[in-house]
Amino acid sequence: MFTSLEGRTVIVTGASKGIGRGIALRFGEAGLNVLVVSRTLAEAETVAAEIGPRASGFAADVTQEEDCAAMAAAAVERYGAIDVLCANAGIFPAAKLGQMTAADFDHVIGTNLKGTFLSVSAVLPEMKARKKGRIVLTSSITGPITGYPGWSHYGASKAGQLGFMRTASIELAPWNITVNAVMPGNIRTEGLDGLGADYIAAMEASVPMKRLGTVFDIANAALFFATDEAGYITGQGMVIDGGQVLPESLAALQEMGTA
Repeated sequence: MFTSLEGRTVIVTGASKGIGRGIALRFGEAGLNVLVVSRTLAEAETVAAEIGPRASGFAADVTQEEDCAAMAAAAVERYGAIDVLCANAGIFPAAKLGQMTAADFDHVIGTNLKGTFLSVSAVLPEMKARKKGRIVLTSSITGPITGYPGWSHYGASKAGQLGFMRTASIELAPWNITVNAVMPGNIRTEGLDGLGADYIAAMEASVPMKRLGTVFDIANAALFFATDEAGYITGQGMVIDGGQVLPESLAALQEMGTA
């Protein structure tokens, strides 16, 4: 049995939709106080209302240092501590090389990578003072393991998160603060249905388990990293992709009759 996390406090950034919303809901089910963070307060409060009285919404842009500082202060003021940070906020606008502008690149790196740095930096004073903390980053298989046309900036940001994680985990170990990452594959989120059944079927065909992941598949992994039992795990990325990265080619799946 895992030690209960009930009564502890988690900050989840980018929590108004998709994987972030799933993480916030799952941590709420586990009995944590949840600060639901989004750029839009109304959206954050909607998710907080789904969780219940132990959750509240907060508006912050993770690219802004002052917003991240205010976010951390709000968690301490409302709940008395910061036990867990799920640095999930991220964007993925597609742009291929040749069309991608410097502003496009900076926007993605600023949100996904710099935003991770600023969010982590904001919670460190509280975690260091208590000599305990769990930090979970939402990276991806795209960048660290795979690539996809139009996402070179996104891939760079997600690979960068893992580089950040490895050194951060060393630096923060003396305070009993762990830093790990979840690395999702193809996950079914709100925006996917609009791409059509054929697109979804093609994505499912590339996964040995023949289905897309759910946001709760990712949230459960994040929750594990937050437990006391995961206290000796740090600087690690967990791939949650239904085996998507394993076949060497589509032919491998066709050979098994799963394509």
